[in-house]
Amino acid sequence: MAEDGAVTVYNGSAITDTKKNPFSIKVGLAQMLRGGAILEVTNKEQAKIAEEAGACSIMVSEPINAGIWRMPDPSLIKEIKSVVSVPVMARARVGHFVEAQILESIQVDYIDESEVIAIADEDNFINKHKFRCPFVCGCQNLGEALRRVREGAAMIRTQGDLSNSGDIVKTVKSVRSVMGAIRILNNMDEDEIFAFSKKIAAPYDLVAQTKQMGRLPVAQFAAGGIVTPADAALMMQLGCDGVFVGSEVFGCSDPYKRVQGIVQAVRHYNDPHVLVESSCGMEDAVAGLNLSEDPIEQFGRGNA
Repeated sequence: MAEDGAVTVYNGSAITDTKKNPFSIKVGLAQMLRGGAILEVTNKEQAKIAEEAGACSIMVSEPINAGIWRMPDPSLIKEIKSVVSVPVMARARVGHFVEAQILESIQVDYIDESEVIAIADEDNFINKHKFRCPFVCGCQNLGEALRRVREGAAMIRTQGDLSNSGDIVKTVKSVRSVMGAIRILNNMDEDEIFAFSKKIAAPYDLVAQTKQMGRLPVAQFAAGGIVTPADAALMMQLGCDGVFVGSEVFGCSDPYKRVQGIVQAVRHYNDPHVLVESSCGMEDAVAGLNLSEDPIEQFGRGNA
């Protein structure tokens, strides 16, 4: 992947110089989060809990509302940055490069170009090579993942359920789709890669690099419906590098215990003894996170 070969698609008033932070450095910064849990928070109290419980990073998000979700209020991001020492992420709408410019100017550590919030541009994603800040992008299959990497994503978020329902089935399906395609690719002859690249609509050089590495060329985290230590360990055992955990985990009587349990499960996902300890006492913590209840209503009750 060429580090300085990005095509300029926006006007000449870019506020950053990518040569100061080439793609390889961005990928390295994202790799530093491997083996960790990234917690979504909506206020500084949740951010402190997440940091104390061992989260490797926090994702600042606006409180759940019925309107259009946009980039978080910069004042909220600044407030949270002032009380934590772990890296801070924030979301920008898909294709909304001005929101990304704003987030970079307030010095967030990572920007998530997220389909979880509203989409600003249905046809075009942000040219992430134009920014110093590493970007995170979502995917549901290998072709989508590699297209985002070509655009400059330094981390891939394999995405499942977007409704904060606690349902992990879509996340498992997406992760298995990506991992299954990589296994198929690994067993291909070199001559077959061209046709495979065309089939999944992904750049040939990135497909070839994925075959050579036996994995995505950037860190891969899972997101969506991960609310228990067992959920987190499942994602890790399926081959992910870490997990994103939604803010719904704070809607219980002891959010610190639940977050800490998830963090420990990510770190020790192959140790059944640790998983047992991490999972004990979680009945109350996940009682309301099931498909029969409105997740927004449940979240509101937990934070009342």
